[in-house]
Amino acid sequence: MSESKTKTPKNPFTSSSSSSSSSLLITKEKMANELPEYFKCPISLDIMSDPVILSSGHTFDRSSIQRWIDSGHRTCPITKLPLPDPPSLIPNHALRSLISNYTPTQLIPTRSDSDGSGSDSPSQLGCLISKLNSRGSMVEEKVESLVRLTGLSKANPGFRARLTESGAVSAVLRCVDSDNDPGLQEKALLLLLNLSLESDDNKVGLVAEGAVARVVSALGSTAAAVAATVLTSLAVVEVNKATIGAHPGAVRCLVHLLHTGRGRERKEAATALFTLSSFPENRRRTVDCGAVPILIRMAKSGLERAIEVLGLLAKCKEGREEIVKCDGVVEILVHYVKNGSLRGIQYGLMTLNLICCSSDRVKRQVKNQGVLEICFGLIQDDNEKIHRVASNLAKVLQEN
Repeated sequence: MSESKTKTPKNPFTSSSSSSSSSLLITKEKMANELPEYFKCPISLDIMSDPVILSSGHTFDRSSIQRWIDSGHRTCPITKLPLPDPPSLIPNHALRSLISNYTPTQLIPTRSDSDGSGSDSPSQLGCLISKLNSRGSMVEEKVESLVRLTGLSKANPGFRARLTESGAVSAVLRCVDSDNDPGLQEKALLLLLNLSLESDDNKVGLVAEGAVARVVSALGSTAAAVAATVLTSLAVVEVNKATIGAHPGAVRCLVHLLHTGRGRERKEAATALFTLSSFPENRRRTVDCGAVPILIRMAKSGLERAIEVLGLLAKCKEGREEIVKCDGVVEILVHYVKNGSLRGIQYGLMTLNLICCSSDRVKRQVKNQGVLEICFGLIQDDNEKIHRVASNLAKVLQEN
């Protein structure tokens, strides 16, 4: 009987450590063959544990691409395009989350954090994220988790970094989708805003995870002002300006909020449009959505940010054409040149300069308002930007 026991094959999952290691190796090899190709690092061909995006748009495992960079390479291994100095490695949280959901956790190595003590420990973080992910969690529990995560991330930049690396963003974005619960949606947007302020890499990473579509949908909710602020934060990065502007609803929804929103909502929508409109393609999109007459009415009612947006829209032909069509626009712009803040004066002069260059009729109106004399006075101003734009407008007004 004992001999029979001795010859019985051992269960590979309950055998000694050497057998376990062998089984795990076989399992890894099997997994590597079955997983989607984009789960594998193009350099090592292993399943990625910490995927990061290069400026070329390709994703690699952090350890592999770091070795490539450390060995002196300054080009993308795939495209051969030059990398910035220093190269930027943007965490690909969406792919990391996909891989972790698809594969057994023991096959995905994770970076250690702290000793697990304290209110912002990994165990605390895991508990709060679990509540967000659990279908069984009550709305009140999710709201409480979001509030606590927001508080912890405000107080601790390191915690913000751990939070984004933990794969929590996908859970937060699902809460942003909670149209039926405005409180949950707003708390999720506030946490998203907090995370976006961490770094430019975070901003790019959040957009890569699909934040734009969720935030744009929230522009029609009671949390519209916060949603517009999140878009402004994300759009600070140049590449995100293009991505957000290309989203079919982003500019249109912001212009709609500009038209129908209340005080803070309209101001935040104008700020988001101003940030987006520093990217040339977005100016025409904003004009096509009917923003110009709305902005002129807002400027007339005293919102100076509207003048700043008009100054950027006037840089495109379509914007100038729409601005000169509006009755009373010259008087409104001249009012800000005379009475506005430094930025109001600067953008008022800029807009006048651009529309004068495209219309002799407008140029005559501007001269009749005494703007040339105002420009002569502003040329002496200590502010370099105002000095320059006043000088340019004076030259235009003096041309025959």
